[in-house]
Amino acid sequence: MIKLYHVPLSFNSRRIWITLLEKGLDFELIEMQLNGDQMTPEFVKLNPFHHIPVLTDGDFRVIESFAILDYLEAKYPTPPLLPKNPESLAIVKMVQMVIVNEFVGLGMQPLMRKSMLLGEISDEQLEKAQKQTATVLNFLEELLGENPFFGGDHLSLADIVAGTTIPWLNMLGFSLNSYPKIQAWIANLNQRESWQKTEPTKTQIDDFVGRMKARMGK
Repeated sequence: MIKLYHVPLSFNSRRIWITLLEKGLDFELIEMQLNGDQMTPEFVKLNPFHHIPVLTDGDFRVIESFAILDYLEAKYPTPPLLPKNPESLAIVKMVQMVIVNEFVGLGMQPLMRKSMLLGEISDEQLEKAQKQTATVLNFLEELLGENPFFGGDHLSLADIVAGTTIPWLNMLGFSLNSYPKIQAWIANLNQRESWQKTEPTKTQIDDFVGRMKARMGK
């Protein structure tokens, strides 16, 4: 039995959850409370770095979300979430790495800190994050072209990785009005059962913000 140790609000976790649903696999969700669950001896045996997500498949354990995605695609290739065409595969991999290396830390996190009042951020830092986010969105808008998904006509891991992060911009006060292709792509993803089933609730978001503010206050 596959087990996913996760936090519902984590986009790193959500990308695995969506992949499991899209592949139609049987699995057990184990929700973690990151106020101590990650420090228990049982969890440290699974991940000595105290991070989620962690996936176990029988006796096999995988940490790090991209490694988990690659494992699931290799072990359970139907339906495929990676294209075979070299150009399309390159696009998928580019999107995945741009989201992690160029968007989440450099663009999204500063905007999140500002929007959710999770600490001080200067006007200069905010402007830099907004420019970085616009650069990423322009790049993704171009890559999408006229395709419904990144890399072609079918959902891929690129859509799952980007689709669990980019929509947060709507909640962070960053307008997507200048990116019609991305807006249409998000609307398309939101129609999928896997997205609807894993969508964070307002209660979960409010609880997350409250815990982050309390932690920073300490």
